[in-house]
Amino acid sequence: MTTTTPTTSDAPADADRRLLNDLTRRELEEWCVSQGAQKFRADQIRKWIYGKRVNDCDAMTDVPAPLRKALATEFAIFSSTISKHQKSVDGTEKLLVKLRDGEHVECVLMREDDRRTICISTQVGCGMGCVFCASGMLGLTRNLSTGEILEQVLHLDRLLSPLERITNVVVMGMGEPLANLANLLRALESLEEKGGLGMSTRRVTISTVGLPDKIRELAKIDKSYNLAVSLHAPNDTLRNELVPVNSKIGIEAVLAAADAYFETTGRRVTYEYVVLRERNDAPEQARELGKLLRGRNAHVNLIPMNSVSELPYADPFAERLREFVAILEQSGVTTTVRKRKGADIDAACGQLRLRQELPVLPL
Repeated sequence: MTTTTPTTSDAPADADRRLLNDLTRRELEEWCVSQGAQKFRADQIRKWIYGKRVNDCDAMTDVPAPLRKALATEFAIFSSTISKHQKSVDGTEKLLVKLRDGEHVECVLMREDDRRTICISTQVGCGMGCVFCASGMLGLTRNLSTGEILEQVLHLDRLLSPLERITNVVVMGMGEPLANLANLLRALESLEEKGGLGMSTRRVTISTVGLPDKIRELAKIDKSYNLAVSLHAPNDTLRNELVPVNSKIGIEAVLAAADAYFETTGRRVTYEYVVLRERNDAPEQARELGKLLRGRNAHVNLIPMNSVSELPYADPFAERLREFVAILEQSGVTTTVRKRKGADIDAACGQLRLRQELPVLPL
């Protein structure tokens, strides 16, 4: 493992400079027209940022000099900087990103065969209160803007070699994505559109603790995003303890919304289940989960707990996990176990930020 603190060529933006990536492609076109330029200049600018990975407006050589000057005066390509950069022996890289107001978020790059997957955050902290997650230990501070979401993508993209490209995006970092849905959708649209990464919606996965109304809202936009529901328990009694927000929702409402998402989009829903030793990993809980999901076009992704020293939970014993998988598969539920990545670099979501905000943690 190595830890460095790199810098970008752009200093943090002055308070009166807007974030360039807060603008959609159409809004950037409108800005170009307001400067007396043609609309196609917007795509040129976006290609320099997303395709050629430049951090400086002066490097955009096919953009007229007056337009470059106006762009640099009014906007910042980066308003955030990298506070910490950790590299794992397995090729995973994790960034702690410092935002303009001094708050921090985390994002991750994962390398595997021909896939380059990034995991991004949508909020500073989290308000869902899942008891096993470091992201919410300090509560929710605020939503990220569209530009702040996209800057994570740009920071991670610049870790890749010239021949590498981001292939998949998972919105599973800090925060509840559906609680910041409007800004997230604008960011994803920017990645998909001309001049962005050309990202297919089928290569984007949005994770949620399960907010039924928001799941239905996401379904109505008619995009083929993959939906991952963080279930973590097979009944309301246990889920209320592990995912406190469930007490106001209930598993049945979450499943009904997920079923509606599948019916509307045709995309199979993944149910994520963080496996906690001697807490939710018993054979009877596996049987209950299998009964709950049997007959649904669903996939269960078991996630062995990535231990956080500040939390009283541990990963399951290997034999117990194998038994859990076997019971689910015998119930007819497609099941996988997530491969652990970056275990040597504070890989648990929110852990790096927690150590930054609380450098001296209680025993």
